Amino acid sequence: MNRNLKSKDSIPAYIRVYQKLRGDIVNGVYPYGRKLPSKRDLCTDFGLSVITIEHAIDLLCEEGYIEARERSGCYVIFKRDDFQAALPPVRNPGTNTAQLKSEDHFHFSSLAKTMRKVILDYGERLLEKSPNKGCPELREAISAYLARSRGMIVRPDQIIIGSGAEYLYGLIAQLIGKESSIAIENPSYDQIEKVYQSFGLSCEKLTLNEDGIDSRELGQCRAKVLHTTPFHSYPSGVSIGSSKKYEYLRWAEKENRIIVEDNYDSELTVSSKAEDSLFSMSNGENVIYLNTFSRTIAPSIRVGYMVLPEELMKGYDLKLGFYSCTVPVYDQYVIAELLLSGSYERHINRVRRARRKAL
Repeated sequence: MNRNLKSKDSIPAYIRVYQKLRGDIVNGVYPYGRKLPSKRDLCTDFGLSVITIEHAIDLLCEEGYIEARERSGCYVIFKRDDFQAALPPVRNPGTNTAQLKSEDHFHFSSLAKTMRKVILDYGERLLEKSPNKGCPELREAISAYLARSRGMIVRPDQIIIGSGAEYLYGLIAQLIGKESSIAIENPSYDQIEKVYQSFGLSCEKLTLNEDGIDSRELGQCRAKVLHTTPFHSYPSGVSIGSSKKYEYLRWAEKENRIIVEDNYDSELTVSSKAEDSLFSMSNGENVIYLNTFSRTIAPSIRVGYMVLPEELMKGYDLKLGFYSCTVPVYDQYVIAELLLSGSYERHINRVRRARRKAL
């Protein structure tokens, strides 16, 4: 069987190998405890170099799908149906996620250049009111960025722009209604609980262990919504592996539950590949995805966004579609230009490389 992955598309070969092997592992082609074919066999199978195969193998190890054992090979440690045997925590050692370092900030000279370009290019359009969900230029740029970096295929009209994470928490609280309860990690970012409670929601706290939310507590949870920070949850610093992500998704599949995926720090992973999102793993069926540019550009940039699954779009438009966008159009056009020009991704890659070297 020759699974030659040499193609002319824009996805690097090692990512395509990673995706193929990950799919085989998740679908049980390589079950828990099975040894993967040797790197030499995979080179022959895929028709690629050993360096390319090694890069894909490293990603699978980083994300908790396989484990490399000295002088033995690589073995599958992913369990889809048995979540009691949890994977070890996935951490970024040496990284303080509570506060960005100055060298992690976007270079001011590049940001200032983009700001001047936006003023010249957009002119008096900067004085116009933003559409309620946000400027189409920014939502289209985010849609394209998520497809490139996360494998998330979403339409621009599924994206809502807001002034930071707390504002978006408030929209979610109103969308699900005060008669609902929401499960949150314990410990978690204080503002999450405060915002939800301010809108009349009751919060059910679930113990966050080193590998994620306690499985027993999650199974007994009566809430219909789970708010989770799968990457570097604050203040614990815990990141969850692939098995725990599938546990959350299986929980959500029951009784039409919803997951709020708060991925505020995920771009700054030390991995050479962005973390798999719950949204992409669920095909966007029951996950609300949240992220912000405050962590990746500068704390003063109070711009965040959320991506709604299709089934919540109509409800949002009926209940909350009247809300005006809280982000000035100038800020939106600046971020859109950073995304479209590639400056944002170059900055992200620079920070990742620096963090890997610091380990």
